[in-house]
Amino acid sequence: MIIAKKIVIKGIVQGVGFRPFIYKNAFKNNLKGFVNNTSKGVFIEVEGYHEDIISFIKEIREKPPVLSKVTDIKIIDKEIEGYTDFKIIESVEEEEAITLLSPDIATCDDCLRDISDVNNRRYRYPFTNCTNCGPRFSITKKVPYDRGNTTMSVFEMCTVCRVEYTNPIDRRFHAQPNGCSKCGPKVFICDKEGQEIISKDPIKDIAKEIKNGKIVAIKGIGGFHLACAAKSAKVINEIRKRKKRPGKPLAVMMRDIETVKKYCHVNELEERILLGNKKPILLLDKKRNSLLPRELTNYQNGKLGVMLPYTPVHHILFSEDIDVLVMTSANISGEPMVYKNHEAIEKLRGIADFYLMNNRDIYIPIDDAVSRVVLGKERVMRIARGYAPKAMEIKNMAYTIALGSNSNNTFAISNGENVFLSNYIGDLVNYNTWQHYINSLEHMKKIYKINPKSYFYDLHPNFYQNELLKEIEIRKIGIQHHHAHIVSCMAEHSLEEEVIGVAFDGTGYGTDGKLWGGEFFICDRERFKRLAHINYIALPGGEGAIREPWKMAISYLYDTFKENYTVYLPKHLQQKKHKIITEIIKKDINSPKASSIGRLFDAVAALLGFDDKITFQGEAAIDLENISCKDDESFYQYNICLEEGSYIIDCKPIIKSVVIDIIDGIDKELIARRFHNTVIEFTTVLCEILRKEYHLSSVVLSGGVFQNEILLINIYEKLIKKGFKVYINEQIPANDEGISIGQMVIGNEILKKELVV
Repeated sequence: MIIAKKIVIKGIVQGVGFRPFIYKNAFKNNLKGFVNNTSKGVFIEVEGYHEDIISFIKEIREKPPVLSKVTDIKIIDKEIEGYTDFKIIESVEEEEAITLLSPDIATCDDCLRDISDVNNRRYRYPFTNCTNCGPRFSITKKVPYDRGNTTMSVFEMCTVCRVEYTNPIDRRFHAQPNGCSKCGPKVFICDKEGQEIISKDPIKDIAKEIKNGKIVAIKGIGGFHLACAAKSAKVINEIRKRKKRPGKPLAVMMRDIETVKKYCHVNELEERILLGNKKPILLLDKKRNSLLPRELTNYQNGKLGVMLPYTPVHHILFSEDIDVLVMTSANISGEPMVYKNHEAIEKLRGIADFYLMNNRDIYIPIDDAVSRVVLGKERVMRIARGYAPKAMEIKNMAYTIALGSNSNNTFAISNGENVFLSNYIGDLVNYNTWQHYINSLEHMKKIYKINPKSYFYDLHPNFYQNELLKEIEIRKIGIQHHHAHIVSCMAEHSLEEEVIGVAFDGTGYGTDGKLWGGEFFICDRERFKRLAHINYIALPGGEGAIREPWKMAISYLYDTFKENYTVYLPKHLQQKKHKIITEIIKKDINSPKASSIGRLFDAVAALLGFDDKITFQGEAAIDLENISCKDDESFYQYNICLEEGSYIIDCKPIIKSVVIDIIDGIDKELIARRFHNTVIEFTTVLCEILRKEYHLSSVVLSGGVFQNEILLINIYEKLIKKGFKVYINEQIPANDEGISIGQMVIGNEILKKELVV
């Protein structure tokens, strides 16, 4: 007996080959009807025998396209229409409808074979793609995801490409960026003044310039990179000088996995991530005998950020007898990634010697994602290309927007069914980054059709994004920064019960008007109680002290030794204007109080000689981690005091011990390790105290300081040994990029409580 069904599939189902998959599946099961894209998702009507429809639906559930993510399937009985075949019909946009967008995807193996085959019509074509790979989010202007709604709309397909595009059994069927050398986008070279240079093979010629020591700007999926030879210390120093990036490690791109293994240690999971379709920058341990210059990272050993080629341009470039390149975001320090051709010429003048341009526009710029493997799992540190936008199924969300943090910003929006986390935006103190934030927020609101009923924001009175709320009359809820850190991790692990939350970071605004950052909470998704923290210390000069670690060293020395601090002042700090700093502290001139683990790390790093102005976030703390020896378990004395119902970790004994070790000539590597061990020890002890008092055994660790592997691994392992359940951020970054997700969940819990009341 013939029956009919209407099927609506939601999730990441556009731009991932879902309609051709449905077409082939229907053909195999002898079903009639149609499939189309709507703003709600994929809409299907099928007619056929009951057992064939059951088989059809089973395949959708069990074997969907590899890039898709099905979040919901609705199956409804309907009247028979009498279809005579199965068709793919044009997309339909519907009011109040939503679909999930796929992130940009790295070149697949099939397309790589195409560009490597001299007999293939796409041999060395730098924009080769199919339904399994290529740009998605970065070229999408609006949904549904059809060519006319992307930046590819200006390229009219040739006859051969049109045949591929309209053939349901071709892997380029409805591949929206489809094109070839005859009809698609093209690459071209410009000199440093922006004048086009005639070239028969632009990628081959740009490879020659790189080999000659030149710095080139290469336009990719989400923006421009600056590329240069990675084996020349001279060239690396030059790109650092031009980009004004003296200290921050530079990412590299390597030809293939064999090349990566030549220079770095790679475990099984790391290899899978490198070879996967997201292609992040992955932090790997350099081999001791690596011939790569230390100037890449400013450390002979330690971590190196490595990615594999993820566009045809990259693959073709590496075919020119190149194995390793510096591949760093093309931007002025502190500004967003450059992504427009004219903007590249203007902003990279004096940095790039040549430009490898193309005429495919980028609609939404997106940086490279950064990830690492710790404790056997991938931990995302920057959510960007390949990972964003990220859709999360979190129950009972209202139409709301969470504005995120001021640094390492992301925002989150909810349509009542899903929460969408934006890609990494950056630090909003920069005007151009602020404009990027506004544009991205408006774009995501349009894409996901969000008319928010409430906004959630950070309590810090000076955060720029809070300015957006001044003229908005709808409900606004302030969310405490560190509570948001903890709840970001709780949301990722679907935790709803009360937990012990440990939030370690640089600074975040507290409910007492002071700056927090070394916090122990008892909390759930709605409320928190602050039960312990490290002692408050003055930030001389305000949050500007973050950029000059030596000021934090003076502050801690003065707090520990008072007027006798000069007796214990290390030689390298004696030339600093330390007396001015102590006067500022004594007179309480622009010296807010902070309970910050991040600032404690800065102080100890400065005491050990890392006292210059930092050139990137967390630089002093990273220096301290990198020099720490690996085989010592000793730690310094510390005090835990109970004051007005809160446990206070008194850091004076720690600072005193560090200074005595310096005076006694103890190796810096050992002092750094003892300091790490001390933080590990008091964190574990405080969790035990709170477990005993509150009968809780689940601990959540979050905040940017937990990007320190020594701390993260050792605190985790110690707590596990003591019988705790420990939860750590995985796909949601532990740093401030995760704040917006925490804000979203906490804010919605508050709204739900208000409705109940």
